[in-house]
Amino acid sequence: MNISLPLTILCHPRCSTCAKALSWLDSHNISYTWKNIIEDNPCAEDLQKWITQSKLPIRRFFNTSGMVYRNNNVKALLDEWSTNLSDDEFLERSCKLLGTDGMMCKRPLVIDNQGNFIAVGFKEPEWDNAFKALIAS
Repeated sequence: MNISLPLTILCHPRCSTCAKALSWLDSHNISYTWKNIIEDNPCAEDLQKWITQSKLPIRRFFNTSGMVYRNNNVKALLDEWSTNLSDDEFLERSCKLLGTDGMMCKRPLVIDNQGNFIAVGFKEPEWDNAFKALIAS
């Protein structure tokens, strides 16, 4: 994968997982621009592009442990949509929902400077693999 630097990392300022991700990037000397996902929530169109590029399940982009997700019973809504809608409609509605509130999105969300999806969430082994080309250089 060709990764164009600097990266953009969408984070929440008080998120411990985001702090770990930022520390990991710093320790690997990978340049990035930090954005507050609450103040600069990604739009539905960008989310749809990134979800499609990632080839990950849509639900991977939801912050399932967050209060917004739980208080609004989003799991039930996604279950209903996944059962009753086409894949394209499910993707479109999910992205519109994700685009309404940065607290709904799993963090961190990493894109390159060309706007291409790199990673969602932080698990060190996954990041070691995703950023292998950058770490080696």
